[in-house]
Amino acid sequence: MSDDLWTWACAAYAAPGVSEACLSLQDYHEQNVPLLLWAAWTAVTGRRPDEETIEAGCDTARAWHTTTIAPLRAVRRTLKGPVPDLETDARLAVRAQVKAAELAAERHLLEGLQSLSPAPSGPARPAVDAMADAARLWDRVVPRPGLRTLADLLPS
Repeated sequence: MSDDLWTWACAAYAAPGVSEACLSLQDYHEQNVPLLLWAAWTAVTGRRPDEETIEAGCDTARAWHTTTIAPLRAVRRTLKGPVPDLETDARLAVRAQVKAAELAAERHLLEGLQSLSPAPSGPARPAVDAMADAARLWDRVVPRPGLRTLADLLPS
């Protein structure tokens, strides 16, 4: 189990089915995947952020999402398919650069979230509970079935 959130999140995202579960929560439930992964990581590493810390995490995630991640994601998705009057190789080269910038922004977000995290203070708790706490502060609707699916796929 990694004490580094970025390392843990990358390994978790690479686990079978996790990327699909994350993208479903992002695209169909408007959840913030780095925030959810942070919440899961705090749970499985025995960290217990209080509500104020989770709110601060949501504020950090919202700032990165609004100013950087969402706009980059929109450009990356636009460049995925053919665009009239854009040469394919050039379009795909720019898309790769945008994708790298989006990933760098997500890494900075995760580093900011880790810096908010308390030290481990007890045994692990269910990741779904921690993700539900974060999801509730991110949006009014908590997509529990999607969170359960993701929690079941994450490394414990």
